[in-house]
Amino acid sequence: MKKIISTIVLFFMCNIIIFAQKIEKEGPKGFDQERTAIAHGKIDTIVYVSKTVGTTRKALVYTTPGFSKNEKYPVLYLLHGIGGDEKEWLKGGSPQIILDNLFAEGKIKPMIVVMPNGRAMKDDRATGNIMAPDKVQAFATFERDLLDDLIPFIEKTYPTLTDRENRAIAGLSMGGGQSLNFGLGNLDTFAWVGGFSSAPNTKTPQELVPNPEETKRKLKLLWISCGDADGLLNFSKRTHEYLLQNNVPHVYYLEPGGHDFKVWKNGLYMFSQFLFKPVAVSSLSKYTIIDTTSDIQNAK
Repeated sequence: MKKIISTIVLFFMCNIIIFAQKIEKEGPKGFDQERTAIAHGKIDTIVYVSKTVGTTRKALVYTTPGFSKNEKYPVLYLLHGIGGDEKEWLKGGSPQIILDNLFAEGKIKPMIVVMPNGRAMKDDRATGNIMAPDKVQAFATFERDLLDDLIPFIEKTYPTLTDRENRAIAGLSMGGGQSLNFGLGNLDTFAWVGGFSSAPNTKTPQELVPNPEETKRKLKLLWISCGDADGLLNFSKRTHEYLLQNNVPHVYYLEPGGHDFKVWKNGLYMFSQFLFKPVAVSSLSKYTIIDTTSDIQNAK
């Protein structure tokens, strides 16, 4: 009898995992369009003290519909690019609409999404020469601001789950590089990492994943996506090739497109559906739309 019950439980659990992976390979028409007949989440502007920078800083916080202070939620930190600030995703990517729609369809878990300013300096506006050395350096400095100041503030202010398995980080372009750098560099803090069209600030694969076995053991999901016509594609491709050679499970998701919000919105749409759920590692490879693995094999 015990054997029969165990078999039934195992079958049930396998089906949960398989169900969790039934994700479209591309956002359907209207996935980023507001729907009036569904519940909507809320966006707040928060101000936190940054000891790293020596000033107060702003971030946006999105909560899914039905948010309650009596529940505890996982958190996604969603980062912008070099020409943006905490409002870039809101202005160009409508993440609240994408996530509202997914939530209404039961495709994402209830969560908190934090959109910070990844330029950790006193004058953190995207003005003047955004490529100035001090402004570029500020994107690296944000690692300490994020870990030492922002995350503790969010976890003190909001009802959050505070273990690594309930923290995710993802971003576009410069923010994609930050997400890979900070996420893979702090596996005790993040278990879910996504880079959309990651920029030249992305560390080399050997620096990102110096210990492939540890990365395999600790990561729940590593997501790398990019447009096939993006001039920065090589930074994603080289990371994918290294991960492939070292048997580190990940999604390498390529789609037709350039360095723009069409690609980044689809990245968020796809990535968010995996978060904070069981992940069937064997299914990850099928999410590569444009298959370049044959080129990698031929290059060996």
